[in-house]
Parts: sequence; C-alpha cells; structure tokens
Amino acid sequence: MKPDDCSYQIYLNLLKEELIPATGCTEPISVAYAAAMAREVLGVLPDTCTIEASGNIIKNVKSVVVPNTGGLKGIAAAAVAGIVAGDASKKLEVLGAIEEAAKSQIKEYLKAHTVTVLPAHNDIVFFIAATVKKGNDEATVVIEYEHTNIVQIVRNGETQFEKGDGSAEGGGLTDRNSLNVKDILDFADSVRLEDIAEIIERQVTYNCAVSEEGLKHDWGANIGKVLLKAYGNDIRTRARAAAAAGSDARMSGCEKPVVIVSGSGNQGMTASLPVIEYAKALHVSREKLYRALVLSNLTTIYQKAGIGRLSAYCGAVSAGCGAGAGIAYLHGGGYEEIAHTIVNALAITSGIVCDGAKPSCAAKISSAVDAGILGYHMYQNKQQFFGGDGIVTKGVDATIRNVGVLAKDGMRQTDRQIIDIMLNRTSSKQSAGNES
Repeated sequence: MKPDDCSYQIYLNLLKEELIPATGCTEPISVAYAAAMAREVLGVLPDTCTIEASGNIIKNVKSVVVPNTGGLKGIAAAAVAGIVAGDASKKLEVLGAIEEAAKSQIKEYLKAHTVTVLPAHNDIVFFIAATVKKGNDEATVVIEYEHTNIVQIVRNGETQFEKGDGSAEGGGLTDRNSLNVKDILDFADSVRLEDIAEIIERQVTYNCAVSEEGLKHDWGANIGKVLLKAYGNDIRTRARAAAAAGSDARMSGCEKPVVIVSGSGNQGMTASLPVIEYAKALHVSREKLYRALVLSNLTTIYQKAGIGRLSAYCGAVSAGCGAGAGIAYLHGGGYEEIAHTIVNALAITSGIVCDGAKPSCAAKISSAVDAGILGYHMYQNKQQFFGGDGIVTKGVDATIRNVGVLAKDGMRQTDRQIIDIMLNRTSSKQSAGNES
C-alpha cells in the first residue's frame, strides 16, 4: 500500500482519530465534558444540573470511579467534576488537571446542589444531554453517538450550535466500510514509520505507565497481581496481567491518562499491552512492535465498526482478538496465521457480555487476551474452528460481520435486560408480579 493510496490515508486517519488520550473511563468523562461545556456556555457556576442519559451511558458510569474526585462514582459525580473543575477544551482529558483543593469543592457542590439524572427518552445508544441553570439562565449541551460529538448547544432557548445530517451515527468519524483484514495487514507492513511513530509511541508510553501502576499498587480486585501470583511469570501470563493491571487501576480512578481505541481505554490497553509484552520477550525491533500495534489497533477498530461504541457485547473481546493478531505478527505470521487467529479467538469469547465499567472488566480482559493467544497457538498446532461452527463462517471478514450483527442487533434485548438488572428494575417488576 502506497502513501498516496486512498486506503492508506483512511487507515492513517483512523489511527489518528481513535488513538487519543483520555483520563478516566470514557463514559463518565463524556458526561463531565458535556457538563463542563454547558457550564462554559452558561458563563457562571450553576445552581442545578440535569443529565439525561441513554441506558448504556448509565450502565457504564454507575460503578466506575471518576478520576480526580477523591473516589466518587456515578453520573452526578462526573457531571459535578466537569462543572466545578473541568476544562472543556481538553475534551476526554477534561478532568486530567484537577488540583487537590478542587476535589473537596466537588464534594461540597454535590452536597449543596441538586443534580438530577434522568433516562433519555429516545433510542440512541450513546446519548448525553447536560442542562445547567442559574436563576433564569440555562444552557444545554447534547452529545450523541461518540464521546465528544456535540450535536447541539442551546442557551436560554436559542440554539447556538447544531449539527445537521452529519450528526448521524458515527459522529462524523472516518468511514470504516473499506476495512478488511488483508488491507489492514498490507497497511501495517507498508506504513511509513514517520507517519505513525508519534501516535504509537504515545500509546506505548501512556498505557505501560498505567499498567505498571496497576501492578505496583492496590487497585480494584488486583486481577493483574492475582494472575502473576497464581499462574507464574511466563509470557502468556505476563501479557494477560499487563492488560488486566491497567484496567485494575483505571476502573478504580487512576488519574494517569491512557490511549484509547474505539472510544475505550480498556480496549486501548487490551489491544496494546499484551503485544508490548510479547515484543519484549521476543526481542523484536521497535519498528516490528510499531507495525504489530498498528495491526492490533486497526483489527480492533474493524471489529468495533460493526458493533458500535456501546453494546451488550464486551469490547475487550474485540481488542483481545486484535492483540492475538498482533502477537501472531510478532512471531512472523502472515495473512493466513492472522486470519485464523482472529476467527479462533472470536469463536472462543464472543459470549462475554458488557455489564458496565467496573473492576471485573480486568478479569474479562484477561480472558479475552487469553483467547487471542490461544487462537494463535491453535493455528500453530494445525487446529482451527471451521465455517458452520456456531457463528463462525468461511472467511475472517465474514465472521467479523457475523459478530457485528450478533452484537449490535442480536444482543439489543440482552443490553436492555442488563441495564434493568443493574438498576434493580427486574426485582421491582418481579415483586409487582408476585403481588398481583
């Protein structure tokens, strides 16, 4: 693939667009960004704040610690952090530079002011509307489909900004329809290092720092540490532990930024850290590592393109497959090895559900990475899953499409049920039924 090819530019743009820093889990950070922007539009510290959010946002914010808040969780905490101390100009790093004194101000504001959280009355999977009021003045900022995709800004009933048809699903992101495994591998092999070195090196630096934090200190359920203690220090375990430890820290409020993939820090760490660990063990060149990470990241982005930003399907599965592809590449694998690795891995872990961001994400990441590694070793041992085995069909791209349909359409009701369970709606319905 040549630099002046259209596909080359598309794939390069995807990396620039998707591999960006974020401080904290991206859904609460998106809430904080919307609230910080609304406060900026209002021009003063508001008396009240109302957040309308889709079920998937509520699901992904409910149980995760918001960074730089002193351990607070939930939508109200994320919104107030954005209002009181957020810097909207930094987007997904909106809460990245909060000083210690501001943390107490966030808690004081939460105690003294009303923050209302309401379910959104629409079918948009990713929806946040932040409305802030001070006296007779109010401002609303609406985000749809993607974490920083503001589609509307309104102040005192007057629309200051509104996206037209470009606000449809995808949020104006680079078109993903041309993605396929063969071209992704071609791009990884041929991309000029100067075009991707800064992007990939930032991913290595940021994500390794968070992983090290997770292994050194007490975060979440300490899955990374447990893996090393229980299973030893072989490369397969180290690869799983590195990614899990990053999630341990991040889900529990670690204030270090990570480089995300497809809107998710957990996916960004899962797609990168196992590949980095294998690169160390195999003593490959920096160039080989960069190209393997390009492959892993784009493979993850490709799978998520058919699923969407949020779903009942665990995104770590997609990233674990990406990591498996990157590991196969580090071992000298070509298209056949990589394609079989992806299909095998998808057949193993595509049943993992997403029940929001929280400490158990680290354990799911470990399983997803393990499936990616096993998928590669299956091929090495002349074993594979065949078309017709469950959701697996002939060809890696066709199997990826099947998974996209399963995750986006087939698991829609599963997603609703998960949200009901998390919000205790199911027990309420059962009680009502029992009473009748």
